Amino acid sequence: MPKMKTHRGAAKRFARTGGGKLKRAQAGKSHLLAHKGRDRKRRLRKTELVDSAEKKRINKLLPYI
Repeated sequence: MPKMKTHRGAAKRFARTGGGKLKRAQAGKSHLLAHKGRDRKRRLRKTELVDSAEKKRINKLLPYI
């Protein structure tokens, strides 16, 4: 069985935490920022954990990360 390839697009977007969970950036911070409040923009800077419903799908893309 050959080695699986890591999905490079997913590898740039997700990171594994020390406990094995997946970390992701929040959407909505790239454009149309003038009407969004400063508190909302500050909140969007933070990272989130990937939801458990999506974990299996993303783990297939990232076999070695």
